[in-house]
Amino acid sequence: MPLQRKNYSSLAEPVGPYVHAVKHNNTIYLSGLTAFGTKAQSGHIEEQAESIFRQIEDVAKSEGVDLENLIKVTIFVTELSRMTELRKVLFDVYGDYLPASSLIKVEELFSQDLKIEIEATLAV
Repeated sequence: MPLQRKNYSSLAEPVGPYVHAVKHNNTIYLSGLTAFGTKAQSGHIEEQAESIFRQIEDVAKSEGVDLENLIKVTIFVTELSRMTELRKVLFDVYGDYLPASSLIKVEELFSQDLKIEIEATLAV
């Protein structure tokens, strides 16, 4: 099956040379998503995470699955001071379906307001 490069109308138009996701066989590889352009953009890291997971959920639903199908998430954060709050969001989102995960602290993201970016892989 050839690769399908996909953009989703529920997400903001990509601002660079990339697509929202690439689908290969029964797997969706999502580009890094942020809260940029949302009400959560200048909020705390947990508010931004909730906004991002709503975006991921929108993609999952458009592919006929839900967040139980998360295989892997890679989370980039600019601060570690609110990790307790972020972990609570993650446990609430994942429920009993914990994905593989990486957490990487970075100095900054492309906008000073942003505290978190999440890449995700979904089984479809």
